[in-house]
Amino acid sequence: MSRRSLRPELNQIRGWVRQGRTDAWIAHQLEVTVQQIQAFKREHGLEPDGEPNNENAAEEVDLRAEDDAQIAAELEAEEARRAEEEAKAAEEAARKAAEAEAAEEAEEKPKRARAAPRGRSRGRKKSAGPLEGTFDHGEEGYGLWLDPAVADDPVYAEHWAGHRPVEVTIEEDQIVIRRAGGDETDD
Repeated sequence: MSRRSLRPELNQIRGWVRQGRTDAWIAHQLEVTVQQIQAFKREHGLEPDGEPNNENAAEEVDLRAEDDAQIAAELEAEEARRAEEEAKAAEEAARKAAEAEAAEEAEEKPKRARAAPRGRSRGRKKSAGPLEGTFDHGEEGYGLWLDPAVADDPVYAEHWAGHRPVEVTIEEDQIVIRRAGGDETDD
C-alpha cells in the first residue's frame, strides 16, 4: 500500500472512531495500513469518546486491530480462492460445451464425396462468429484470455496460430489488435 496523506479524511476518520470502528476496518476503507491509521489518530488526538487513554487500553485496541486484519486477510484469501475455482469451473464447462457442440455438428453433417482440389483461394474464410474473451489487468501485468473455441476458428488457424508479434491500439470504446510488421493487404 502506498503512503498517502490522510489529512483530507480527518472528519471521516473522526466519525468512524466515534462509531467504534477498528483501526483495521478504517485502514481497509481508506486503503492504507493499520499503522498509518494508528499514527494519524495519535497525531490528531482521535481517541474514541469515553475510552481511557492509558497503555492497557491501547494494547487491547491493538490486539483487536490485529485480529480484524488477520480475519480480513483470511476472508480475502478465501474469496480469491473461491473466485479462482469458479473461473476454472466456468472454463471447464465452456470447454465441454464447445466439445459437445463440435461433436453434434460432426454427426449432423452429411458425408459427401470429396471434390477435386481447386487450388488455393485468395478469398477470406468466414469466422464462426463472435467469440468471448476476458481482458485481465492483474498484478503480473496485462493479458487477454480468449475462449478455447478460438483454436477451432479457421481464420485463427490460418493467420494467427502460434506466436505472432502484434500491435495494440487503445481507443475509447475498443482495443484493436493487429499483426505487427505486416501491411493491410496481408489480412
